[in-house]
Amino acid sequence: MVIHTIAAAAAALRSGTVSSADLIDASLQAVDRHNARTNAFIRIDAAAARSSARLADDERKQGIDRGPLHGVPISLKDLIDVAGQTTTAASRVLNDRVATADAPVVTRLRDAGAIVIGKTNLHEFALGTTCEDSAFGPVRHPRDASRSPGGSSGGSAAAVATGMGLASIGTDTGGSIRIPAAACGIVGLKPSFGEVPTEGVIPLSATLDHVGPLGRTVQDVGWLWAALAGRPMERVRPPDAATLRLGRLGGYFSLVSDEVRAAFEDALRDLTVRGVAVSESTVAHADAIAPAYVHLVLPEGAAWHAQYLDSRPADYTPNVRARFEAGRSISAVDYLKAREARRTFRDAIDGALAECDALVLPTLPIVAPLLGESEVLLGVGDRSERVAVRAAMLRQTQLFNITGHPAISLPLRTPGLPVGLQLVGARGRTARLLDVASAIEQIVCPA
Repeated sequence: MVIHTIAAAAAALRSGTVSSADLIDASLQAVDRHNARTNAFIRIDAAAARSSARLADDERKQGIDRGPLHGVPISLKDLIDVAGQTTTAASRVLNDRVATADAPVVTRLRDAGAIVIGKTNLHEFALGTTCEDSAFGPVRHPRDASRSPGGSSGGSAAAVATGMGLASIGTDTGGSIRIPAAACGIVGLKPSFGEVPTEGVIPLSATLDHVGPLGRTVQDVGWLWAALAGRPMERVRPPDAATLRLGRLGGYFSLVSDEVRAAFEDALRDLTVRGVAVSESTVAHADAIAPAYVHLVLPEGAAWHAQYLDSRPADYTPNVRARFEAGRSISAVDYLKAREARRTFRDAIDGALAECDALVLPTLPIVAPLLGESEVLLGVGDRSERVAVRAAMLRQTQLFNITGHPAISLPLRTPGLPVGLQLVGARGRTARLLDVASAIEQIVCPA
């Protein structure tokens, strides 16, 4: 029996068709098949995972059922502390930093019965979108090793897409869960800001960082989000699609590649055929999004890294060190202006959502880029332009880290490389966004 989802695993475990030990073995066999090619993992804990699986199976025999995550194999992005293990953040800078305690999110996952099989690779210190800059080497796309899986949670996405665990926990500061989810054809959720604790997680930007799940389905990430947020693990409740209203973000968010445009337009047509109302929506002064993001993330990142930039500069990869150093030159005035822009954008998205159930836009304006590619072409005809890969990959996602709204990426049906559709919900209403996403998933996602 091949099991790809947490929902299927939970049902099989409860029926006795499989054991947790079977699930762990299947995940570790997938690691043997795929990890050398993808470089998704920094650390594998096979012995500990098998020991936890035996415990989970014994608990089930005793009638103990911790819920749908009980005995299920997952992975963690190596920004997240696990007691007694080095949290590397994919950097030589932290090669001797051993965590003294589990991060709260790890404690919550263990309490729910989830089994951690290992720590995944990432773009160093989460400051990048391609997973090329890592002390452990680049992560490679699960379908095409010449391409990036997206980042910074690229190892997590590659792991899930290849069955190396049934889900993973990543972080998202400008799109780092949603970008690799879209690039690799899975589901990725950035919760509403503040819903999931970030203590015990190496920070990039204290006011933009989010912790969230990557998985195969909306239901799977919904259960994981509930565990991370300390909420009851309930089933998503998809509403009737014909009752839904979506606001399509245009203007600034319409500059995408041909492949993405085709898949996105096909998805919107499928949704309208099923009765979903789609109206146009815009964000005023959207050209200010990228500068505001830079003026928030880089100074906050540089502040945390100051001690290491001074004492161990050579231990950073050059590109990441240069970006943190650039954060030191951003003025307090520009930082405060960016915080004011955050309030303006937050109000704008709140206003747009007052008229609909969710906003909709492509997650990534491009498909997974080639490793080493510096620029990509976006747009149509005389309205096209070449854009730096990093700027392009952040373009559709970073606004919702600035504003704190929950956002989820769903995979679309496409004949080529994966394309993601992004839904954005009201602040503090991640559960409602998951319900809406579940209804959309049934219409536009691959079977």
